[in-house]
Amino acid sequence: METNINSMLTTLRIKNLALVDDLTLELSEGLNIITGETGAGKSIIMGALNLILGQRADRSLIRSGADQCVIEAVFQVGGEILPMLESILEAWGLEPCQDQTLFLKRSMRTSGANRQFVNGSPTTLEALAQLGDYLVDMHGPHDHQSLLDGGRQLQILDAFGKLEGHRQAFGEPLKALRDLQEQKASLVVDDQTYLRELELLRHQVREISQAQLSPEQAQELEAQYERHLHAAKLLELSQGALHLLNEQEGSLWDLIGTIGRNLDQIRSLDAATQSMEGIHQELANQVSELEQALSHYVDKLDLDPALLQELEEQIASIQSLKRKYGPEIEDVLRFGQEASTRLGELESRADTLAHLDSDIAKMTDQCLSSGKKLSQARSKVLPKLEKNIEQELKDLGFHQSRFSVDVQTRSLLNAQGQLQVSAQGLDRVDFQFGPNPGEPLRPLRLIASSGEMARVMLALKTVLAAQDQVPLLVFDEVDANVGGATGKVVGVKMKEIARHRQVISITHLAPVAACAAHHYRVTKEVKEERSYSAIEKLTPKERVDEIARMLGGEDEAGRKHAKAMLKESA
Repeated sequence: METNINSMLTTLRIKNLALVDDLTLELSEGLNIITGETGAGKSIIMGALNLILGQRADRSLIRSGADQCVIEAVFQVGGEILPMLESILEAWGLEPCQDQTLFLKRSMRTSGANRQFVNGSPTTLEALAQLGDYLVDMHGPHDHQSLLDGGRQLQILDAFGKLEGHRQAFGEPLKALRDLQEQKASLVVDDQTYLRELELLRHQVREISQAQLSPEQAQELEAQYERHLHAAKLLELSQGALHLLNEQEGSLWDLIGTIGRNLDQIRSLDAATQSMEGIHQELANQVSELEQALSHYVDKLDLDPALLQELEEQIASIQSLKRKYGPEIEDVLRFGQEASTRLGELESRADTLAHLDSDIAKMTDQCLSSGKKLSQARSKVLPKLEKNIEQELKDLGFHQSRFSVDVQTRSLLNAQGQLQVSAQGLDRVDFQFGPNPGEPLRPLRLIASSGEMARVMLALKTVLAAQDQVPLLVFDEVDANVGGATGKVVGVKMKEIARHRQVISITHLAPVAACAAHHYRVTKEVKEERSYSAIEKLTPKERVDEIARMLGGEDEAGRKHAKAMLKESA
């Protein structure tokens, strides 16, 4: 069967969970069906998926005798979902996907903290859950259903009607309007608060400006202060060095003179030592340069206490500014620039507010116009969506059911003139369902029966298969309380959805299992008085045997029936 799938779950490994010792499930694109006897452990697959998607863990699930349970899932991700996942990973500070592969891991211990990882990086359950919202829709006793969220319902409605352009035409001016309102809010304050902020800003700008700061000047000031602080000691040491050079018997100059005379005598006896004279002269020149430098340094040293106090006051002033406005000079200067800009805005508040009010009025009109167009486009799409879903529900056994999308359109602004809508438009939607005539329609989130819920979701997914971006759909006994004829329809619809999305379905119905592209069987066996669950992918011959078992006839007649069902569903 031709498919259009670029994201899917490729591997699920479960270790020490309930009856599972160590199980690895390699999955493929298309429709993956899981069958098995009641109690064999099919629900463990669902439990593992829920745990890897952020569900709270119960330590009692850890296999008896083991100290930890580990669940790993590998997703191949591509297409439109990859950039969405990458943005989530970046927001949580997690490693990006390598080769379009997303690796999730969950470890639960009998004692100590549980841990979870994404692409090898430790993370939180919230991060797993957020990723799970984009990766998997689970429909069954333990639901992980994105379609129950009103915001996601709006996204699906717009995708069904190809209204992305209308949404963008509303979202862009809405963002601009929000920015303008924030600018206005920063200027609109009461007069007393305005005057206080104005005076504070003037003081801050004046204080920083008068300090005439620069990083280079501050460094030179600190160096100058250090010299004056230690001037007496520096003078003592410098004069002592000069004294050793030339102001006592046996000074460095005396020694250099003695060395020179000795070298003259050596040269007179051995002409080959003449080069030493140049080295001696170079030494004398360096000593002379050192003497001059020390003398110049001594002349510059100032023991003036008044100057030292002035330097201390300047240093203290800089430290005060740094405490107020930033740890470094650059931070102080940046604060001063920002304060100056804000001061200019406040001093010209009246003119700025007038311009802002004009811009806000124009942008409000633009938002209202584009918002109404989006709402009108949605109202045209709704009848077709409702009709298509009702038809799918009839096929699934709800012959007199009703499906409706309740739309409530809000005003752009509330009574206080504040925005009260999101970039999704002026509308709120609520998918509603009535399974029986005479009963009122109820929101999907209030449907109590997991069987009803699963089949409604199956109908929705069939209609929206090409638009919905969640790559993996998991149905747990969606065929509960369904007859054979409807069961066949369920299988066909899953097969149709699987052309666009990977599907995993746990089923007890043979007509559903016969539609599988890949069929897995869960079995339970007892070894040394311990129960073990295992899973295996069935060969064509094994599929015949398994479907015959599900039909209740493992004899030749049952096998013949199974072969016919598989052939018909191929």
